[in-house]
Amino acid sequence: MNPIPANRQQELVARLLAACGGSYSPESRRKYFISGPQWAAAYEGQALFHAPTREAAGFEEVIRKYAEIGIPYWATHDTDVIPTASLGKEEQWAICERIAKALADNGLKCSMVTTESFHHAVFAASPAAESPEIRDYAAWRLKNTVKIGHELGAQFAVYWPGSLGYQVQGAIDETQTLRWYADGLNAACEMDIEVAKHRGRPTLKHCLEAKPFEPQAEILLPTSDAMLAFIHSGLLKHPEMVGLNPEYLHELMWGGAPRAALARALLAGKLWHFDINDGYRLKHDVDIAIGLVNPLDWLNVLVLLRSHGYNGPFNLDYKPPRTTSKWGVFTVSFPTAVDRFITLWEMAGDLISDPVIGEAVEALKAGGGAADALDVDAVVAANRELLTLHELIAHRIFQVLIGQHRGRTYAL
Repeated sequence: MNPIPANRQQELVARLLAACGGSYSPESRRKYFISGPQWAAAYEGQALFHAPTREAAGFEEVIRKYAEIGIPYWATHDTDVIPTASLGKEEQWAICERIAKALADNGLKCSMVTTESFHHAVFAASPAAESPEIRDYAAWRLKNTVKIGHELGAQFAVYWPGSLGYQVQGAIDETQTLRWYADGLNAACEMDIEVAKHRGRPTLKHCLEAKPFEPQAEILLPTSDAMLAFIHSGLLKHPEMVGLNPEYLHELMWGGAPRAALARALLAGKLWHFDINDGYRLKHDVDIAIGLVNPLDWLNVLVLLRSHGYNGPFNLDYKPPRTTSKWGVFTVSFPTAVDRFITLWEMAGDLISDPVIGEAVEALKAGGGAADALDVDAVVAANRELLTLHELIAHRIFQVLIGQHRGRTYAL
């Protein structure tokens, strides 16, 4: 193949994307509670060892592009859209007015707001640092974000305490730090109650997001299970207002099973928001888009969520690759990520109603009918062949993933 001139490359990408087929219309995509974060679309490809590879995108452009794609909701950190120096000032509300107009003009809604409490130098020792003025500033930031959320009509506030930890042992008192962090969340909830009452709106759903490592060497709330324990520790004044925003990759990073973590959150009644992406176990936070690494695992995750009636947001918290152009971010990255999610979600529905799996599951529940449940050898003998159904179910799930249940085979 001859070299592809720069002025012909978008045409090539668009043609090959069309050749892939299987895409959904923007109208179909809008039927799902999918939110697109400002930070994901505006990501310039930079990282600790990486320089930017593409231009930034402002919120007007991101909102407009999401509308064209068919992503119905938008989410943001406070400082994704408002300069730190302008927070709480007249400029903040002028920017919020522009955001509200952009959302209305494009038919989108703001689903979630979150506070950047990990990037600015003031949070070097976390938002729950020893210094009382740092904690006061952090609490003010959290309360201010609540006000922004109500101004934009958001339903959720998310908190990622990525800098809540330490680099060297003995530097902090972990128990005191957790108490101070709870003080900040308590301030946010108290402000929420006040603002919601004044505006005649429901309070926000405050969602904690865990991550096992990065940027601190040790994180105090590394997993969703740790977050659940924190919510029920007695430190929060309004634990009923606080739930979870698990992130798929954050649970995978430490070697855990995202599906199991989500199940525990469901049992606790605290699965309120879900950040969706993909990546690898025991590696750093690569934030690859859903289904590109673990499609089989993702299919099982969505079976769990569909089976238990999860109806919260699916937030596209991933980073388009550094190799993708800014044009490609909105032409390839986000449309294909949404389409893979929809496909896997609908496949999960197929699995739930699949007659093979249904019969196998019911047979396992019925058991082998041992006459005496206290005769252990008889129980083993009665169920020995039934337990083979576990592997058969897994095979059937694979068949659905590749379309083999509909007769798709490959000739040798």
